[in-house]
Amino acid sequence: MRKRWFVRAAVIVASWSLFALLMAVQEHYTAQVVHHAVTWAHVFRAEFAYAYLWAALTPLILWLARRFPVDHRAWYLAAPIHIVASFAIVVVHRLAYAALVPPSSPEWRVHDLASLTRYVLVMMDQGILLYALVLLIHYAVEYYARYQEGRIRASQLEARLAQAQLQALKMQLHPHFLFNTLHSISSLVQENPEAAEAMIARLSELLRLSLENTGAQEVSLSTELEFVERYLEIEQIRFCDRLQVRFDIDPQTLDAEVPNLILQPLVENAIRHGILPDCTGLIEIRSRLDGGKLLLQVIDNGPGLSCEKPSNQSGSGVGLSNTRARLTAAYGKEHDFILRAASNGGVEAAILIPPRVPTSVIRHDGNGKNQDAHRG
Repeated sequence: MRKRWFVRAAVIVASWSLFALLMAVQEHYTAQVVHHAVTWAHVFRAEFAYAYLWAALTPLILWLARRFPVDHRAWYLAAPIHIVASFAIVVVHRLAYAALVPPSSPEWRVHDLASLTRYVLVMMDQGILLYALVLLIHYAVEYYARYQEGRIRASQLEARLAQAQLQALKMQLHPHFLFNTLHSISSLVQENPEAAEAMIARLSELLRLSLENTGAQEVSLSTELEFVERYLEIEQIRFCDRLQVRFDIDPQTLDAEVPNLILQPLVENAIRHGILPDCTGLIEIRSRLDGGKLLLQVIDNGPGLSCEKPSNQSGSGVGLSNTRARLTAAYGKEHDFILRAASNGGVEAAILIPPRVPTSVIRHDGNGKNQDAHRG
């Protein structure tokens, strides 16, 4: 609070000093034009005394501006108060100025009440103008501060809304994923109890990883890939040898932050639509930097997209629609999410997002094991 007061006082003094300097230069050269002898010392003393008296009165004017604001609410009540106050402040200013800098011209010297009245009234218009100027500057600064505060508040509300939307989408994804996993386990309980037991163990590990990042909207790509690996271990138990997985991960992308659980729905969709009953399916998960952005790809070798659906409309299930909504909420127009035919005849799901990497993360040789964990 004290620092704020000091800054405000410094601004007031500096502003009136600049005003005094400009007026002194103007007064000196005006005197030269009319061939009136005047020294720089006299001009500076007169103009700086005039300005600093206004600087001393400025806090009072600012208090009146805050106490009686001239706005749409009660301007008709505040305006008369400021008119009276401006007259009073100008009179005080002129009296103090006359005491500090007595008039040099005989015709302007104060001898009696009449000469004092004339001395005050002759500069009344300029004084009222300066009073109004201080009010105007105060309200301009105040309204700009309110505008900036409104913008900040609006951006904070938008951020909170986006976070709430992301959290709702994430909570929608959790039961969907858990239901599908439990369905896979239930299908093996009678046919292969040992496989079902192994899947339950993998599911517990998967849920542990999920709980560790429950409140996180974004995680590192390495954490996201670890979750996907646990999920794929469950699916490989289910499909036995009919599911193959290949990772092609650029080590430079492992620290990039990605939306939590962003790859799992894409992998699940690839398994559901890409693995045929009597064929071996291949799921490829890739990451690399592309044009300054992070490119994530999930590719299967299945039958491909249906000819009846264009690529930009394919995949309207909970997982893919949820992915689209989360990417839009998190990145707006700074992302791309594409479903298209892959070069091997299957389907490629590609996400292109800004590479958000925490500045505190510094990779070194001690992390080499983690970097190599996802290399293809």
